[in-house]
Amino acid sequence: MNLFLHATHSPVLEYFEPLLHGVIDTLKAIPFLFLAYLLMEFIEHKASAKMEKTLSRIGYGGPAVGSLLGCVPQCGFSATASNLYTAGVVTEGTLIAVFLATSDEAIPILISAPSAYGSIWKIIVAKIIIGITVGFGVDIALKLLKIKKVSVDMCKDCGCEEQEGILKPALIHTLKTTLFIFIVNVIIGYAIFFIGSDNLNKFLLSGHYAQPFITALLGLIPNCAISSAITTLYINGSLSFGATLAGLCSGAGVGVAVLLKANPIKRENLRIIITMYSVSSLIGFFLMLIGVN
Repeated sequence: MNLFLHATHSPVLEYFEPLLHGVIDTLKAIPFLFLAYLLMEFIEHKASAKMEKTLSRIGYGGPAVGSLLGCVPQCGFSATASNLYTAGVVTEGTLIAVFLATSDEAIPILISAPSAYGSIWKIIVAKIIIGITVGFGVDIALKLLKIKKVSVDMCKDCGCEEQEGILKPALIHTLKTTLFIFIVNVIIGYAIFFIGSDNLNKFLLSGHYAQPFITALLGLIPNCAISSAITTLYINGSLSFGATLAGLCSGAGVGVAVLLKANPIKRENLRIIITMYSVSSLIGFFLMLIGVN
């Protein structure tokens, strides 16, 4: 759904649209969150040493797997990846690969516009290649610099360790994170609502070569409405391919919000966000320079 398509039949009901969209976007993320927490609880309480060893081996190929899974049109997997990274199940490169490859509202909107059919495969392939390349690059760089993931106890002070089994602790984590995502979605939704689509579009269109840096910055906002706006402007011919790709690469749906909530290590979160923004904006700027459409 698009926050920019306000109902015209009732001005009063318009003010409830951001709340409704916040509920819908949050509900879509719940299954992915629950499965992620369930997997982490299983690994922590049930997995044998052999399974943990297998997971660590798979981790080396994580960026490739993450990019392929991330390109599926949804934003819930980015939330799953954030939780798995926080728990140390996947690498930082894998998480960044998922974020860069994540496709939420963009692909369905492109599919709905026949004139954009030729661009769909270019965007998907570009995001996958960027995700894999940057993901492996990050993991190699961190290994050479001997920077390791700081261990995080996600169950600290939440009381779930006292619960028997894995179902109830997973539900506790899911409910807490769901509440956080809902609050973020509603706040951002109302901010976009009161700013207005016209003002947002003018901001996106200001400065030709500044477009990739603007769209990449807006893409970091954890809300699907941003990717909808960027994609719509691209279909209308207002944004270049480079600027569009920049915004869609930095846009990881609710993944960034979940990362900030779940992972208390601020320097890791900052490093991930800076990497996403830098890669997305610079690649978009380069594509504009060489005239890729």
